[in-house]
Amino acid sequence: MQTLKHYLTLALLLIFLSCNVSPKPIDYGNDGCHFCKMTIVDKVHAAEIVTKKGKVYKFDATECMVNFMDEFETSEIELYLSNNYTEPEVLIDATHATFLISKNVPSPMGAFLSAYKNKADAEKTQTEKGGVLYTWDQLLAKFKD
Repeated sequence: MQTLKHYLTLALLLIFLSCNVSPKPIDYGNDGCHFCKMTIVDKVHAAEIVTKKGKVYKFDATECMVNFMDEFETSEIELYLSNNYTEPEVLIDATHATFLISKNVPSPMGAFLSAYKNKADAEKTQTEKGGVLYTWDQLLAKFKD
């Protein structure tokens, strides 16, 4: 009876841990983009989606993540994450980020799109490189056009 309790406890623990909704680190140079299938190498433009069930989809650029959303039921998505342009490899909440599209800041898929954790950093890059700033909702509307 004691062994059965241990197995039951272990099974419940595994079930609980398997539903963990959190980002997973991107293995640059090895992970592939779920949308375009390119290897993810750029540490300032990568992105990630985490579903409500904890499944993670990785992308080589925010524009791939946005384009992937056309093929996916977005009500199942818990997290939209983009790399912070000013802090390579750091994922930020894309829904609260400020985005810059500037021909002077190339991105892997040619959309010239970069994400910033705060508007001040985006404005600083915009002053140096030019371009147009977008919120998450404005960015989604632009990519629908």
